[in-house]
Amino acid sequence: MKKTVLSLFALAAMSATALAADIKPALVYGTGGKFDKSFNEAAYAGAEKFKAETGTDYRDFEPTGDTQGEQAIRNFASKGYNPVVAVSFAWTSAIEKVAAEFPETKFVLVDSVVELPNVRSVVYKEEEGSFLVGVLAGMASKSGKVGFVGGMDIPLIRKFACGYEQGARAANAKIEVFQNMTGTTGAAWNDPVRGGELTKNQIDQGADVVYAAAGATGLGVLQTAADNGKFSIGVDSNQNYVHPGSVLTSMVKRVDLAVYNAYADTKADKFTGGVQSLGVKEDGVGYALDEYNAKLVTEEMKTAVEKAKADIIAGTVKVHDYMSDNSCPK
Repeated sequence: MKKTVLSLFALAAMSATALAADIKPALVYGTGGKFDKSFNEAAYAGAEKFKAETGTDYRDFEPTGDTQGEQAIRNFASKGYNPVVAVSFAWTSAIEKVAAEFPETKFVLVDSVVELPNVRSVVYKEEEGSFLVGVLAGMASKSGKVGFVGGMDIPLIRKFACGYEQGARAANAKIEVFQNMTGTTGAAWNDPVRGGELTKNQIDQGADVVYAAAGATGLGVLQTAADNGKFSIGVDSNQNYVHPGSVLTSMVKRVDLAVYNAYADTKADKFTGGVQSLGVKEDGVGYALDEYNAKLVTEEMKTAVEKAKADIIAGTVKVHDYMSDNSCPK
């Protein structure tokens, strides 16, 4: 009898392991393209890390328009893919619809919130990471003028800009901050030519550091800054390598962790729904320091930004979130 009970426990354990391991991950990118060296590519890196560590392949899809996202999400769910990760606020309504239709499928939405039991919503405190790179921009600027080029003009990107401005002002109370957005549609994430034009205009006004939060459009920002002997700041992925010696730092947003953790948690049968909010304290956002920008960030700058980071974690510095009231303190 004892052996029979033990055998049943063993079989149950084996079945649970097999069930936990039997996942078919899928990934739907934002409209900026998989290899944008920024937001989408961070998601890709997370999926690739999971694949390399577990041998579990995944399917992905690059929408070129706003309607294709919902089609892809529903298509993956209907074919048994689980979990389905959608990276972009643009897929909020799509996840609301499809997750309700497929309650047994696990979904992850990055950069927005859907309150359904089978949805994990991962949002970031971009204002905190942007504050840190703003401190570096304010200290690195010799002209007392810095710039910001956003992608699509939405509150989320204003949130980046507001955090950056607060950080720059913390370093230099008299600093002037120029801001431009690339457009009002999804095409704003993939227009490096326009990004370059906006950057050149800010440089012509005296900006000597320009922060890009614009997906693939940001590549035009980084290129133009390099061509004009000015500093740029990358976003989402570590973009310091793109133009070594010109990219002052990058505001790293760990979208790769959102994707990797979604797959790993599902595989381990530990997936939970609800909202995850990741800031400096959670290592969800930060600034990048590596061999490509080490000579650009002085010890004084590093000390200042590390103090700002510690103060944010301790709660002694509270960075205003633009999305809380659609305003930015001056």
